[in-house]
Amino acid sequence: MQSYSYLRSSAVRDSAAGRSLALETSGGATPAGEAANPRFFSGFLTEPAAAATALLAVADVAAARYYRPSITASLDPVVTADGDRLRMESFSGCCGVYARLDVLAPGLDGGEVGHGTTNVDVNPPLRRALAGLGGLDPLHLAIGPEELAVRTFDGEFVEKKVPLPERWLRGFAEAQVLAADFALRAEVPAAEAAALLRALPRATRQSQARSTRWVVPTGRTLRPTTRPVPGAVCLPGPERLLTLQTVLRHATTVRVYAPTEAAADGSAAVAWEVELPCMRLTLMLSQSASRGFSGEGGVLHDLATGQAAAGAEQIAELLAWEPRIDVAELSAQTGLEAGRVRAALTMLGTSGQIGYDLAEESYFHRHLPYRAGAAETRNPRLRGARALVADGAVRLEGPLARVGKGEDAHVVRTDDASGQLSCTCFWWAKYRGGRGPCKHVLAVSMARDTTSDTHATAHRAPETTSETAR
Repeated sequence: MQSYSYLRSSAVRDSAAGRSLALETSGGATPAGEAANPRFFSGFLTEPAAAATALLAVADVAAARYYRPSITASLDPVVTADGDRLRMESFSGCCGVYARLDVLAPGLDGGEVGHGTTNVDVNPPLRRALAGLGGLDPLHLAIGPEELAVRTFDGEFVEKKVPLPERWLRGFAEAQVLAADFALRAEVPAAEAAALLRALPRATRQSQARSTRWVVPTGRTLRPTTRPVPGAVCLPGPERLLTLQTVLRHATTVRVYAPTEAAADGSAAVAWEVELPCMRLTLMLSQSASRGFSGEGGVLHDLATGQAAAGAEQIAELLAWEPRIDVAELSAQTGLEAGRVRAALTMLGTSGQIGYDLAEESYFHRHLPYRAGAAETRNPRLRGARALVADGAVRLEGPLARVGKGEDAHVVRTDDASGQLSCTCFWWAKYRGGRGPCKHVLAVSMARDTTSDTHATAHRAPETTSETAR
């Protein structure tokens, strides 16, 4: 269980000075260290109606379960202040939908943006108030308490005790790895996107958002199709996109991002980015409604090699809630090659410290209260692979490797053309690498990495001896 402690409930409040959206914070990280109720911003939203609608969409995702919707879900969004913008993020209860609202510098007026990460209270009365906001009147935004002495009327803190699943943490790690490989597939006017959403099927008790559709980008339009034709972009569980409907009336443009290559059945994760005045709202859908981002396994290759851990500590010292993290710049600062920098960012992402911004094609920093070194405890396949290597159960035989002992042994094969590894185990037969490597493939990667390091050391040793002799 995670306990959120707020000084009072978030609310939309009216006063002589005007209307104010007060978002209360709970324990978070700041440049000065951990804070019980940090304050990151106090100023005005320049586009209040659009901001309120987009924030409500992020809250709707946090309160929703698209798969098995009968199970209730309600978690408080994560807010990161990056010095020049505010980012508000959430996952659905089923961890299959990721939402992020980026309020950019032109959308904020009258106050400095701090640095740090926290959870903010989003309660049912606040949601109703956000839904009713409209018009052009200024809206004051406060993230954090106006005064730390404020208490509720009965003198007690507002406490929320909710199960904070580590699926959210794993979801943050996997979503940024997936997004970094996405490409822009379509850019259409908001009106075209709204027309498409109106034509999407509605979720029913029977479907539970399990249907899959595709769209074909044609100029400035999206043509729907029920089959994965060439050039089509997958919409897995398209009913999950309906959260965007109320937002699109404020939008100008919608961009669709997806991998350039889909699975054999045409399925793939997808991200819709809604361009709003002075802000962006991104909604990312997992490859199917029945699977969450937390189990994708995209981080495992980097975590298995050992390079990720070696560079993570060095990279972490250079991060300071930067809104843009440039891999080339980090490479120049640390002397690490770009591949090792990306592996280190993956490692840091397992503790929720790294996100990816599709619009800017760059990583960004957040800080959640988890340790990067605990990544292995959250990835059973990684633990299983290390156990196999430690037990001496990996035998390398050229392009083949045998993993396991006796009847439990499996064969891992290296493809001559692509260099990709495949396995004879049930996991590989079921997913074909679509949810990351199995523990046997990981174990082979670890064993080969160790062998390469040993050979490199052996080749360097004679040079050292020779130099000494000279």
